[in-house]
Amino acid sequence: MLEKIKQTADFIRNIIKETPDFAIVLGSGLGKLQDEVKALHTLEYSEIPHFPQTTVVGHSGRLIYGILEGRKVLMMSGRFHYYEGHSIETVIYPIRFFHLLGIKNLILSNASGGVNPDYKVADIVILKDHINMMPEHPLRGKNIDSFGPRFVDMSEPYSRKMISVAEQAASENNIKFQQGTYVALQGPTFETPAEYGMIKAIGGDMVGMSTVPEVIVAKHMGMDTFALSVITDLGGPDIAFSVSHEEVLNAANKAMPNVITIVKGLVKNYR
Repeated sequence: MLEKIKQTADFIRNIIKETPDFAIVLGSGLGKLQDEVKALHTLEYSEIPHFPQTTVVGHSGRLIYGILEGRKVLMMSGRFHYYEGHSIETVIYPIRFFHLLGIKNLILSNASGGVNPDYKVADIVILKDHINMMPEHPLRGKNIDSFGPRFVDMSEPYSRKMISVAEQAASENNIKFQQGTYVALQGPTFETPAEYGMIKAIGGDMVGMSTVPEVIVAKHMGMDTFALSVITDLGGPDIAFSVSHEEVLNAANKAMPNVITIVKGLVKNYR
């Protein structure tokens, strides 16, 4: 796997010739952010050696290198999920090769279900913490010392400095946002009312099926990490609304202009 990651990184490095300032991973329905990038190189995942393929609607499967707010960014339009049948090594594969390219800053986005009673559909939530309930840990097994330490400090999983810059961008543009704790489950089913209740009971504000393995691996390698979530549905023991993937995409689309504004502000002003 390490040799494959190195070959992928070498392939990308020979094309872009530079070290991007940021890597950005777009979650379900958030692909319109790619339209804000002045693309210099665009690659389908199928063109990249050893790169996995995404199978989920709303994840286009394209790697874009270009300029956003005057900064160099490498953007994944479409991520890999454990529930697709990928191994956990495949899920975090892109984060590893981002590191080998020398990228120091990572921005992640996702769609999630809200359990915090203050949340509404299409709210934007900046992640301040997470609870990992995925069935396999991305650092399980022999540690690769060149990537990071055996035991990783997770006292600040999401960069406080990046959060501050993003919040400033939101405030300057009169964008309402929330802060919350994200709980990661395997999926692919949406949660039952009782499961939503469990998420709330253990201290979660929202629940999703991605992001946390990527954050853990990014922290393992010393990357500064930021993540935001769009609340696409609400759930709990007293809420029995139906939810579909189409509704998730519609809610993400509604929040998209504000997501774009926050991410652009973060990219522009984070140093």
